[in-house]
Amino acid sequence: MLAQNLFGDDILPQIVLALGSALALGTLAALIRPPRQRAEGSLERPPVGRSVIQIVIGLLAAIWAGASLLG
Repeated sequence: MLAQNLFGDDILPQIVLALGSALALGTLAALIRPPRQRAEGSLERPPVGRSVIQIVIGLLAAIWAGASLLG
């Protein structure tokens, strides 16, 4: 009951918008600027194919959530 009053009736699209945006932007940031100091055994750069797939999935989720909130 409190969650409905605090966040409105559409909390699921808000969560999907936040998670999709974080997935897309975080992966894009890691792809553009990888960490300077790597942990032992980690890759120099993130795999480009997997990163692009994660960015696309995050963008699709964010677009769907944004359309649900606006429509």
